[in-house]
Amino acid sequence: MKISLLQQMYKDVLVGIPLAKESHHYASLLNLCVEQSSERDDSCDWMHLLSTNGGIRSHQDTDMSDAVVPTTDDISNSFANVSSSFSPREVMLLQLTLVKMMVAKAESQEIEFNMRQKYCEIFVLLLKEAKIDSKLISLLSSYDQLLSHMASKSLASVVYFQLREENALNVTWLTFSLKTLLGFPVNTHVAECLWTLTTIIKDILNDKVLPKAGILKKLLAPLDAVLEGFYNSILFHHFDSHHYTSPYSEAANNLIGFIDLLEALLASRIELELPLGCQRVLFLKVSYVLNLISSTIHYLFKKKFIMLLKKCVLYKSREDAKSGSPFLQNPSLREDMLALSDAVLQVVNLTWLNQIPLGEKSSYFGGSEAAPGGSDQTVLRALSLIVLKALEFKFQNSATEAEIKGDFQSSMSQLLTFWRSHLKSSPQSHPVVHHCEWLSLIFIEQDDDMWEAAKALLLIYLKFDRLRHDAAANLSQKEEETWNFLTHASGYNPHCIFLFFLEKIAFDSTVLLDFLISSETCFLEYLVRYLKLLRKDWHQFVDVCNHLDTKHDTFESISSAKPPCQEKQSCMTESLQNACCEPEPQTLISLASSHKYLVFTTEQGDSEVAESNQSNSLICTDSTSLLGPHRSLVNYDSSEDSELESDGKECLVNTKQVPLNNEEEMRIRETSCSYADDRQNTLKSEVLPLKQNGSNTSSCLNSAASSCNTIPLRIMLYKSTKCLEELQKAVSRLQRRNLFPYNPSALLKLLSHVENVNKNMNPQ
Repeated sequence: MKISLLQQMYKDVLVGIPLAKESHHYASLLNLCVEQSSERDDSCDWMHLLSTNGGIRSHQDTDMSDAVVPTTDDISNSFANVSSSFSPREVMLLQLTLVKMMVAKAESQEIEFNMRQKYCEIFVLLLKEAKIDSKLISLLSSYDQLLSHMASKSLASVVYFQLREENALNVTWLTFSLKTLLGFPVNTHVAECLWTLTTIIKDILNDKVLPKAGILKKLLAPLDAVLEGFYNSILFHHFDSHHYTSPYSEAANNLIGFIDLLEALLASRIELELPLGCQRVLFLKVSYVLNLISSTIHYLFKKKFIMLLKKCVLYKSREDAKSGSPFLQNPSLREDMLALSDAVLQVVNLTWLNQIPLGEKSSYFGGSEAAPGGSDQTVLRALSLIVLKALEFKFQNSATEAEIKGDFQSSMSQLLTFWRSHLKSSPQSHPVVHHCEWLSLIFIEQDDDMWEAAKALLLIYLKFDRLRHDAAANLSQKEEETWNFLTHASGYNPHCIFLFFLEKIAFDSTVLLDFLISSETCFLEYLVRYLKLLRKDWHQFVDVCNHLDTKHDTFESISSAKPPCQEKQSCMTESLQNACCEPEPQTLISLASSHKYLVFTTEQGDSEVAESNQSNSLICTDSTSLLGPHRSLVNYDSSEDSELESDGKECLVNTKQVPLNNEEEMRIRETSCSYADDRQNTLKSEVLPLKQNGSNTSSCLNSAASSCNTIPLRIMLYKSTKCLEELQKAVSRLQRRNLFPYNPSALLKLLSHVENVNKNMNPQ
């Protein structure tokens, strides 16, 4: 019986047993039982497809010369000898599964050459004699969603097979695709066509041997103009929001399929030196998408479009990671990024963010219920990153401060308002009183996005600073104070951002080490840029540390006496406190008399005193692994690669970091944690003893806090520099054991310089 032969063929292909019989025998087994009707009009093809429940679907389809008409009687007669335990539908699904499986085997280099040749012979027969491509196209419009889905996958495999083996595009499929896309919106059945094209592109991108550029151009060039026109049609000319209020309609299915296709086109762009129009249209006409996001369409579509735009703004990072080519040397990418940035900033300044109602936070795995309270943090982060990266691109291409200053302040003001309205403080956390703290609060749960956002703001700061100094050789003290005030008021002071992040992770150097080892974030690039800034801007860093100590009432917590020198702070500090900080309740510190020493920790952003057995997070934290299978955005052979950036100008690097396997990662973590355990005693020896052989520590503290001639206790400065010193020691330790995944020499030089500056400035 045919079903038993198909089952045996499936087992042989799955296991890798050579097919012993002639190719015609196997081609006949895979020949789909879909027959062409003898009566058909060339201008009107009516196809009758078997549905899951035996019903018939009839619709007017595209004008295909090889269109076929399967009827219930035809299929029943063809499978008269099939066992009653298998329906014709199940037999057809098995055939489709075999088609897709055999294409994968035929392209695999792990399969013996003779077996691959056999599979290729079978497919040649299926294409030339059985017209399998036409039959698969007819199955796309079946009411049976599983059958339609499998037909789409199998058709994509057949087209991909011909592209790879014959370097030829399937004419039958191309004709079908052109007719379908050109027929929209009169012909609304376009989702299956979009699925197939998306799958073909993904198959090409996943091929590790195929020369992707030539194959992609052969595939997309004939469809280029049609896809551009379809973009205009579905998103603008014929768009009706009433059709997209539900995610289950046919129109919704078409839109979701098109969003997936746009994502595949975006991913494929990196392979072509000169991108096609269909790969650029999303950038050049992004206003269509921005209008849809703020319209009344269902939240699902808004979220998919927002995540697509996030991929667009991060696209340059992926291209840099692949090629290392400078941004300005790719004119089409520069033009596209500028067009996208201009469009995004234009709508943001028109209160576009406030028109996007975020859905509820969803956190239940595998369920549909939303977690109570709060907004959708994934979308909140994505929208924030879109705005920040748009500002970064705009800054990169601005020649003067005046060109961007107004747009930047307006956009950051809108973004800060947006964050404030959607991020609710928990009862245990302190209220957000500093604009620079928002970044770490928004992105702390998504490390790769967080460092992209922090890097964007750092680049903006560096470019702003360079433009200021280019415009005026010598800046007055008042101008410097105004500049510092604006960096805090707009939430992009790099020292504040870095310190607030350290505070959120309890100044744990093992977390920073995790980020450095990870190949999923751009933390190395960010850290190198920041340490270079810190090297020449140390006094500003110290001022910010002192300001944050004042913010947390650190001095008042240790001693109620206010040092006279604090009364002589500059007007900049006072204005900064008034503009960016609201009064906080004084932090209460209770010291249990049974404890012999004092340990400073950070919890919910507050500085407080904790018992030593509660401060393990400062010693060794079992951080969640950041290594994974995802493609890296920024990788380095050496940390010196990230030194190409100068004065805020765009820096692009080669990305060849070797990913770590689980064993290597565990060795690194064991080494770093053993190092942290080793320094536990050192940390204990550095805490402040409250009672020790009659030593008057309390009077020492009071004396330090009440005299201008004595440097006050700088908690934030001490913790942050201590964290960087511990990071330096951990990286050096791993480097000596050849456990670090790349050469960190340049990074260690920068960390060592920071340590030396700190010791010179604070010899005590």
